[in-house]
Amino acid sequence: MVIGIMAGLLGGMFGVGGGLIIVPALASVAKMDRRRASGTSLAATLPIAAAALVTYVANGNVDWAVALCLATGAIAGAVVGTHLLSVIPKNVLTIIFVITVLATATRLGIGTETTGRADLSITMVVMLILVGLFTGTLAGLLGIGGGVIMVPAMVVLFGMVPIVAKGTSVAVIIPTSIMGTFRNRQNANVDLRVATIVGGFGAVSAVAGGLIASDLSDRTSNMMFALLLLVVAATQVATLRKPKQTAQPSGS
Repeated sequence: MVIGIMAGLLGGMFGVGGGLIIVPALASVAKMDRRRASGTSLAATLPIAAAALVTYVANGNVDWAVALCLATGAIAGAVVGTHLLSVIPKNVLTIIFVITVLATATRLGIGTETTGRADLSITMVVMLILVGLFTGTLAGLLGIGGGVIMVPAMVVLFGMVPIVAKGTSVAVIIPTSIMGTFRNRQNANVDLRVATIVGGFGAVSAVAGGLIASDLSDRTSNMMFALLLLVVAATQVATLRKPKQTAQPSGS
């Protein structure tokens, strides 16, 4: 319940699915296997993203044309990512997670002035689909909604206003999480009971997070998000440094 509330609040504020909180928390607090934590997290992001989307839509902060392009690539990427989830070792998953988080924190820390995107061209559509493909792959692989990649990409590459980028991101997370969860169930990499609890409580706090986001300045929002990412990265690096437990001798 607590994990869900925290993830929902942050998901609503920053346009992400909450997997940055859910995956490490399930792995560390609930002692869940990394693969199962990733799959469960992706399922939990569905109600969180849906609840956050209501707030963003109500304020007119969703670019549906961009969302469609991103979702086209993200759904295909989710299929690729969930397949890799069953193949890649646990420590490699953790390292990929940390690299992704640090890269995003760096980009947010630099900051960018934006006034809104230009009219969609064929080149922009192709680029958006490729961004969606990449984020969908990471979503299926790491159990994150993909917002940590999509939001900075929309702001930096396409000049979108951050609040609109966040709303567009949560719109894309919904079909991505549906496809990823369907695939993870086939591979037995999801606990739907845990996902329901986390996602249900996260959905409530996601609405509050979305309302808070509309009142934050772009600079404050970016710096808060970057700080959060650095903390999450540090906790995951610590898990890599933990010594492996050796088996105790049985009998005499």
